[in-house]
Amino acid sequence: MEMEKGMGMEMRAREDIEIGEDITPPIPPLSYALHHSFLHSHCYSCFSPLPLPLNSNYNNTKNHHHYYYCSPACSTTRVVSTEELRILQSHHHHPFSSDLRAALRFLQSHPDDRIAGLLTNCHKLLLQEDDEFAATIREGAKAIATATDMASASAALCLVLTNGVEVQDYDGRNLGIAVYPKNFSWINHSCSPNASYHFFLSPPPPCCPNSTKLRILPQHTVLTKDDEVCQDNGPKIVVRSIKRIKQGEQVTVTYTNLLQPKQMRQSELWSRYRFICCCERCSASPPTNVDHTLQEISSASLDASSVSSDQNVYRDYAIRRLTDYIDDAILQYLSFGDPELCCEKLENLLTQGLLYEQLEGGEVKSQPTIKLHPLHFLCLNAYTTLASAYKVRASDLLGLYSEMDEHLLEALDLSRTSAAYSLLLAGATHHLFRFESSLIATVANFWISAGDSLLTLSRSPAWSEFAKWDLPIANPPLLKHICSKCSLMDNFKAILFHREAQNADFEDISSEFLDCVTIITQKVWSFLIPGCCYLRAFKDPIDFSWLGTSKYSSLRDVRPHLCCTAEGHLQERMHIFQLGVHCLLYGGYLASICYGRHSNLTSQVQNILDCEECLINDSHESD
Repeated sequence: MEMEKGMGMEMRAREDIEIGEDITPPIPPLSYALHHSFLHSHCYSCFSPLPLPLNSNYNNTKNHHHYYYCSPACSTTRVVSTEELRILQSHHHHPFSSDLRAALRFLQSHPDDRIAGLLTNCHKLLLQEDDEFAATIREGAKAIATATDMASASAALCLVLTNGVEVQDYDGRNLGIAVYPKNFSWINHSCSPNASYHFFLSPPPPCCPNSTKLRILPQHTVLTKDDEVCQDNGPKIVVRSIKRIKQGEQVTVTYTNLLQPKQMRQSELWSRYRFICCCERCSASPPTNVDHTLQEISSASLDASSVSSDQNVYRDYAIRRLTDYIDDAILQYLSFGDPELCCEKLENLLTQGLLYEQLEGGEVKSQPTIKLHPLHFLCLNAYTTLASAYKVRASDLLGLYSEMDEHLLEALDLSRTSAAYSLLLAGATHHLFRFESSLIATVANFWISAGDSLLTLSRSPAWSEFAKWDLPIANPPLLKHICSKCSLMDNFKAILFHREAQNADFEDISSEFLDCVTIITQKVWSFLIPGCCYLRAFKDPIDFSWLGTSKYSSLRDVRPHLCCTAEGHLQERMHIFQLGVHCLLYGGYLASICYGRHSNLTSQVQNILDCEECLINDSHESD
């Protein structure tokens, strides 16, 4: 990717582009390499999952470091050189292992500062002799210099590090690295971008044919015909608008996580690309509403207006300690497989905050208890982890004690807490999305996750325990409970079978969705938060307008609600189901804007709803 403005490396719209439209055809990479951890599960050429059983006629099995292809076509388009095989075998633990293999493909080009029209950025990446990042680059360049001279090896590796993008699968996993030609790589970064990109790991669907024209062009350079030709090898990339773009306006994407505050984004961009972002969001003074919220903390023992300058000294230290604490809790879950301890640590921090003690002259002086703003970026990370950890705990419990009554009810408690955190995460990021529309892809994923979690809860076998209380709870007639008050279902069907999402519909659909989920959430929220003190602080996980007038510490405690009849639980189950369907439909609608109506994420929503008998199958016949 490029970031050197003033050098002609930028792409602008050839014409007016509406929201949710493809800007480029599927673009094949100039170079690419599958990460070592996926060599046994994904095609070495197109990165798609391997079919089973593997066909030895077109797969390499000569050594321990196998690489495989999904088809004869891929085996002929991605030939592994002797030098690449050596890197694959001897340098698979190098931090830049995939980048080294990708860089080898550039070594047949001239070792200019711009190879294939791309900037290598060598002069910046290798500037500091004692810099650890630069030292790692030099070490990697030595590994591939056997195929060429050191200068060319360094240039090729720097080019990959500067322009390469992580190729992600449909679950968001980073499969490998790829470098694309200048019709993609010249698209600059912004922390408030107007475009996003996604990948095709197999032949593109009919909705995205290779004949789709390139709707962007560089400002001062003419693209050659080769820049617009789409071939068939490697994982392809498509750029898509997430905002309206006027003719002549620069097209931008993001190189970093937009849910990070400004300081973290700037640090990450400098560390990787050696540039300081000066986009509109980063240049805003005072900071944008979103950036202010993502880094806000409060002193629970003092009024914000009375916090002294001495106490403000602790802010940076507070964030470091809070970050370390949360990272340690997440590590307990991801690396050590202890979701219960992770939940305990995260909820203690979220609820109680962090108490400082300052040592002055041998005397300990207490400082304010520091709490994170509910929409602080660390809180959002915690909500994501808690939703997953509680879900795993519930699943593990059901797997071990599927027929024991008390464990079924405990699993239900864990499942509804997981659903509550998923819903809180979706609602919180949607609030930020209202101020920063470039968060649309993240918000789409969170609404889909919330919907899936709620539908999982509505299907829990633990509901059968309530049959012993009063009335039997049969499997609910779900189809009759589809909401008739909004057009989400009709719009999603129209997107699936007839048309792309329309910009004119966006405001109306979003407004209808928020109206419906706010009403339904009020009916189930107190049921979803049975034993979590932190969640009870939120009277509404969807509407965060109270943040402008209320302090976090003054939020009222919502009393958990527990029905005493099976008939009441049936109603709650229906409301949870309705809420889940709404979240899935809206997430799918946003995903269709970001990735297109035939994207895997949109299809995932369709498949979930088809399983719930929400979508009528004969709708396909009307296309």
